[in-house]
Amino acid sequence: MAVPVPSLRRAGSTLLLTQSPIYILPSSRSIQVRCYASAKKPSPPKPRPYEPEKPLVSSRPKQSEDTASLLKLMKKEKNEGRRGIMAPRIRLGVGVLTSPLQLTEAPSIADRDTLQKRESGVTEKSPMRLRMEALIKEKQGEIVAALQELDPATKFRTDTWSRPAGGGGISCVQQDGSVFEKAGVNTSIVYGTLPRPAIEKMRVNHKAIDPDVDSLQFFAAGLSLVLHPQNPNAPTVHLNYRYFETMDTEGKCNAWWFGGGTDLTPTYLYDEDAIHFHKSIKDACDKHDRGYYPRFKQWCDKYFYIPHRQECRGIGGIFFDDLDVEEKDQEQLFSFVTDCLSSFLPGYLPIITRRKDMAFGEREKQWQQLRRGRYVEFNLVHDRGTSFGLNTPSARVESILMSLPLTARWMYMHEAEKGSREERILNVLKQPVEWI
Repeated sequence: MAVPVPSLRRAGSTLLLTQSPIYILPSSRSIQVRCYASAKKPSPPKPRPYEPEKPLVSSRPKQSEDTASLLKLMKKEKNEGRRGIMAPRIRLGVGVLTSPLQLTEAPSIADRDTLQKRESGVTEKSPMRLRMEALIKEKQGEIVAALQELDPATKFRTDTWSRPAGGGGISCVQQDGSVFEKAGVNTSIVYGTLPRPAIEKMRVNHKAIDPDVDSLQFFAAGLSLVLHPQNPNAPTVHLNYRYFETMDTEGKCNAWWFGGGTDLTPTYLYDEDAIHFHKSIKDACDKHDRGYYPRFKQWCDKYFYIPHRQECRGIGGIFFDDLDVEEKDQEQLFSFVTDCLSSFLPGYLPIITRRKDMAFGEREKQWQQLRRGRYVEFNLVHDRGTSFGLNTPSARVESILMSLPLTARWMYMHEAEKGSREERILNVLKQPVEWI
């Protein structure tokens, strides 16, 4: 129905705007706005109460009713002494509205974090979640650049992805190269909501979490790396460092913790490699707490254990989880994680450089494939990180399963020969060794 209006507003499915008397007549494709010049200033029309209408779908407006209403209104104005001519002054190409107007939702925590990074960058005064995100992206770039130098011909594929609820990640993967059969270096940023069961489970280790809420906002950030070399003499290596926090609706942190570690999985054992790898980790730990290395090394041996095989996945390293304010303050633990990440390249590059070009035969390659089968078994059956990732809504499965080798092998009732190199590594995997 055509009506005069004093200001911009919405009446049902019609947009209304006026400075002078304006009347609106919907057509099938647009809204026609017509103005009338009058000899005297019209008196303001009485305000019309808002009457919600059902949204238009695809039916055509009833033009006959609208036209009759407009003619009736024009006749009324003529009788009141308003003289002039009617001519088109404005035509608004506005599409037919098919749903009621909705209020804009408040920005999410992820949106606010993005805005803060854009406007202010990340500094020492930024929330820890933003500092951890910046750290893992920086270390990802350093590690990928160093690995690329080992095999310049096989370029890393880099995929940047985002999550609907906020966050995203960068996956850098190299496959079928001259040094690595498969190498993946991933960062992941996750914003989400914890349901009540997850909150209750986490409160076992983190009493700061509010027990009286049905859901809770959370943030998780991590850098994950797995390198599977081509040469059986070169060891597979794994690294993961992560940060987790829960927040109120305003983004204020109410509980936080760090986790992570790194470990070596050789196909054939070289003592000098094991000693070098463990020493580099111990040096990083000792900068912060001399009790960290023995404590986290033991934790690693227990965590990367395959119960159904009764052996460890590799020769260990360090592993820790749930380090929060009861351990040390946030700044100290952030510094510790930073030093652990910085120790990776000095700890692994000399090993892969020594072993990548060594001679090997079919027997060594077959044994490598069998050991990679054990790696797959642990990751898919026992690894908590893989389980958490696959059960996270909107998870990027390709990035989560990046840790799996490109090839693996299972043989029925295979046994290592007595006194062989294969038997030696098996004995160490069944009984962890203190390397330093």
